[in-house]
Amino acid sequence: MQRFGIDRVAKVNLMSTITPLMIKELRERTGAPMGDCKKALVESDGNQDKAIEYLQKKSVATAAKKAGRISAEGRIGCYVHHDGKLAVIMEVNCESDFVANTVDFQEFVQSLCMQVAAMSPQYVRREEIPASVLAHQREIFEAQVRELGKPEALVPRIAEGKLTAWYGDICLLDQAFVKDEKGTPVGQVLAERVGKTGENIVVRRFVRYELGEGLAKREDDFAAEVARMTVQA
Repeated sequence: MQRFGIDRVAKVNLMSTITPLMIKELRERTGAPMGDCKKALVESDGNQDKAIEYLQKKSVATAAKKAGRISAEGRIGCYVHHDGKLAVIMEVNCESDFVANTVDFQEFVQSLCMQVAAMSPQYVRREEIPASVLAHQREIFEAQVRELGKPEALVPRIAEGKLTAWYGDICLLDQAFVKDEKGTPVGQVLAERVGKTGENIVVRRFVRYELGEGLAKREDDFAAEVARMTVQA
């Protein structure tokens, strides 16, 4: 009881040292509500970086709790690259039209569109990868590890590490967010938005169009063309 009392007094004293300027700075860096920012600073002894980590963990936990909730509202975002040769259409869902109409949500949708345009993921999440594709890729990585002469007992674990890196190439939620210098995964950015809005947010699907993709293009043999012109002359 005595220890609990001491800890409580210490926390009360710490709260008095958390200034509005500190809270404002954290809010600007994270976009989290003022109340959450103040609590994060108290729990982190006023350290901004620790407070950001605290908020990120809280957002991930919140996202996990809300994952099963129905999300039937949202937005369909579109992005066309400036040269007109690349376009993305994406559906992102949330629980209410109120959140769908917020600037923060719409900016988020426009940003996953830009992510798909820039990084060309094949799937939204790992679970969408066909079992046959995953098994084939695992076989390739295991063969690569064996070629390096690694002990057989380590092959599955090393191959799994390679698979994790592979997910970061082909799965949108595993990719590093292009607008974040720290390389935060898109899935974590999404979780932070869930924590901020209090609603479940889901990237449902996307389509990426690139001009001429899948079409056979004409290939000119310059040397042969010159030779033909020389003969004709």
